Amino acid sequence: MNVYESITKGLQEAIEYTEGKPTGRTVVLTNAELPTFSAEEIKEIRHSTHLTQSNFAFVLGVSPRTVEAWEIGVNSPAGSARRILSFIKQDPDFLEKYNLVST
Repeated sequence: MNVYESITKGLQEAIEYTEGKPTGRTVVLTNAELPTFSAEEIKEIRHSTHLTQSNFAFVLGVSPRTVEAWEIGVNSPAGSARRILSFIKQDPDFLEKYNLVST
């Protein structure tokens, strides 16, 4: 397909969409709720990876003090950190499988 044909096709799809006739496929996603973790659970998750607080923090993109605060219950992880913790909890080798750490 040349550039002209590609642009023409895109414009035709845009017109059909505005007329209520979408031509693309529709995908419906449902997201799993973000889990919450106790201080002890976070410590257990970190221990399952065999990482120090500093290394664990580096992998998660937070400071070592943040991990320390999570593990003593002063603060709780939020957003993407909670999602990554859930992946690691389900599969302690998650970090290695995706080359986030190497042994």
